[in-house]
Amino acid sequence: MKARIGLEIHVQLTSLKTKLFCRCSADYRGAPPNTHVCPVCLGLPGALPVVNRKAVEHAIAVCLALNGEVADELVFERKHYFYPDLPKNYQITQYSKPICRGGYVEIEVRGRAKRVRIRRINLEEDPGRLVYPTGSPLTSPYSLVDYNRSGVALLEIVTEPDMEEPEEAAAFLEKLRSILEHLGVCDCGLEGAMRVDANVSVEGGERVEVKNIGSVSEVERALRYEIVRQASLLRQGGRVRRETRHWDPARKVTVPARAKEYEEDYRYMPDPNLPPVPIPAELVEKIRAQLPELPDERVKRLVSEYGIDRRTARVLVYTAKALADFFEDVVRLYPRDPQRTANYIVNDLLGWLKDEDLKPLYTRVRPEHVAKVMRMLDEGLISIRQAKELAEHIVKHGADPADLVEKLGMRRIADEERLRRVVEEVFRENPKAVRDALRKPKAVNFLVGMVMRKTRGQADPQLTRRLVEEMLEAVREGRLSLP
Repeated sequence: MKARIGLEIHVQLTSLKTKLFCRCSADYRGAPPNTHVCPVCLGLPGALPVVNRKAVEHAIAVCLALNGEVADELVFERKHYFYPDLPKNYQITQYSKPICRGGYVEIEVRGRAKRVRIRRINLEEDPGRLVYPTGSPLTSPYSLVDYNRSGVALLEIVTEPDMEEPEEAAAFLEKLRSILEHLGVCDCGLEGAMRVDANVSVEGGERVEVKNIGSVSEVERALRYEIVRQASLLRQGGRVRRETRHWDPARKVTVPARAKEYEEDYRYMPDPNLPPVPIPAELVEKIRAQLPELPDERVKRLVSEYGIDRRTARVLVYTAKALADFFEDVVRLYPRDPQRTANYIVNDLLGWLKDEDLKPLYTRVRPEHVAKVMRMLDEGLISIRQAKELAEHIVKHGADPADLVEKLGMRRIADEERLRRVVEEVFRENPKAVRDALRKPKAVNFLVGMVMRKTRGQADPQLTRRLVEEMLEAVREGRLSLP
């Protein structure tokens, strides 16, 4: 059954020091509850909001980077709903005239290009945060409210329902995250900095909204589950209800939350405390001229400047800006073979980093570590297999690769006489395998593998193969006899 998927992404402008309408610190993470608050973000009577100019400039930069059209004036409205995390009982947001309309993001899934359209981008304030004693609203006897987050500057990025598969939604979010990080407006790795509501319908049925999904991988899992759930209901002759559901990451299911509201339920009205403000065209053009290198441009540059393949360049850039930065820092230290360096980062190091968590980069895993591994490969001190093994230890412990090689006994064996003795031992212990190798050239791999096993992967592979083939030739010519 065909699905239609649209996303609403809530992005905190974590680059800002203060909240959207007051001077409270926006750096609330780790602070005691309800300590980063004031009369404005608590909605106390008589408190008046004043818009953060930097937030407006960052919103314009995001609009331009997503190929959107910037509004000619800044208009705020009140969105009314009653929930404990909303102290004013309304949210200051945008509705009739968002700061950005239109735009698109180009994605690629399984080699197929697709354009996902942007409907609108709103600049709004973040609500407070509900805290559940057990960690789940389903099992907690009560809820607590922390208003430290209330009033933090937020962008709501709404797409058209152009996606049909969970993989497309994941690709869109990865690309969007990379764009935001290259703009420097959001550190998307921070908890809660990028939250996603996914709207999905199957076969033209009712739309279901899955709220507050915290990561790209969880979005993909939630959509996959919800599509199967709706399709199963329809096959059984049931009806999909228009509703809001929550994603339970522990059980990997969506659960009902409430009936889905309609636009009129929010009773939008102009905010009388925030009159419309013109957005000068000169300001928009100034921001456009100052846009940094964006992900698509960076992929092209990595391919042309370093000669790496496009697939690897895309992984480096779209996984996270920090990963692409890390690669370029390694290449500055070790410029000899950028493709091998990129392959090592993408295929070996990245596999040991936690899902969507690249915090070990530049802390435990430093560019000089990877550069040193590359040099040890050049010098023949370690094999490719040992370099792959080193990746795990570097990520987990952050130790110097040279020290790890000594500690783990991984230094490559390139002593010809020492290896010859090991090869002779393998021949004595495996006469049948030797006879097979004399008849079938591919069977040589077994003997090479046995030597590698005896040396715990430390034997030089090329030297090992040469010695095995020389000894086979000696057996073939009768200069060496088998037991």
